[in-house]
Amino acid sequence: MVKPFTPQLVYFEPGALEYPLGKTLVNKFKEMGIETRQTTSHNQIRNLPGENHFQKYRIAKSTLVVGVRKTLKFDTSKPSAEYAIPFATGCMGHCHYCYLQTTMGSKPYIRTYVNVDEILESAESYMEERAPDETRFEASCTSDIVGVDHLTHSLKKAIEYFGQSKYGKLRFVTKFAHVDHLLDANHNGKTRFRFSINDDYIIKYFEPGTSRLNERIEAAIKVANAGYPLGFIVAPIYLHEGWKEGYGEMFQKLEAELPSFAKKNLTFELIQHRFTMPAKRVIQKNYPMTKLELDEAKRKYKWGKYGIGKYVYKDEEQEDIKDTLGGYLKRYFPEAKMEYFT
Repeated sequence: MVKPFTPQLVYFEPGALEYPLGKTLVNKFKEMGIETRQTTSHNQIRNLPGENHFQKYRIAKSTLVVGVRKTLKFDTSKPSAEYAIPFATGCMGHCHYCYLQTTMGSKPYIRTYVNVDEILESAESYMEERAPDETRFEASCTSDIVGVDHLTHSLKKAIEYFGQSKYGKLRFVTKFAHVDHLLDANHNGKTRFRFSINDDYIIKYFEPGTSRLNERIEAAIKVANAGYPLGFIVAPIYLHEGWKEGYGEMFQKLEAELPSFAKKNLTFELIQHRFTMPAKRVIQKNYPMTKLELDEAKRKYKWGKYGIGKYVYKDEEQEDIKDTLGGYLKRYFPEAKMEYFT
């Protein structure tokens, strides 16, 4: 079982200590006996320990930086929400395929932001602008927020904030089962709690440092019992030998274990594996022994919005994925809503 994240090293921006959460965290880490250091900026962590890239990368992934989020302009989000809301950046998991590897680049350490009230005030202005339409905020575009929230409780605060809001809704996704502190939050049904799931082969070979499938399902049951609307992201859908059986078993297991009431208001998002050339270079540098198939010749090139194209599965393979997984969804979760396949 993966234990909740404990950083080996924590950096604080001076400004972070002017906020109540910053003060709480510095005391918490000192009590835990974790080394704390000062840094001028959460974007400028230099001299991380390690003799080579391999060591430095792994140490960075167990380093937490406590800072102030200065940019309070939110990005528009993925298909699942109108805006991304930033409480943290980076992840302690070691998923080989993760897009954060390229977006984080030379800063793979985890950052958490202590000016939560300011971030929520900014969210309020976005909601007012769109009212009376509903505005959905995605809290996990740049991090696995649940992976760090047992330390910070920023997400819990946000869940309760959106629970009281008139036009706002919150969503996030996680691969971690450390959800107990979120179960008593006053969410009022305004937060959709999603879990990223995959077949055993992918979790075993490509998702080290994350909770196993059975742990994620157990956590999902707790979340459903706490009254949260529930969702699952199946991502990345990856074609390996026996993938149809693997995904079939995954859906079967999920259907068998979820309580029947949790299957009523359930969403699924399906995302096929894709990669860019910059991502391929970073992945092979960070995980030189990976079994991940990154052969452009076996893929179809799809032009990207920002000039960087990605390699996705060929049309007939995409159809096969859609038919196979769509079939499993109809069979095991006929009442669920499939939000998108991409």
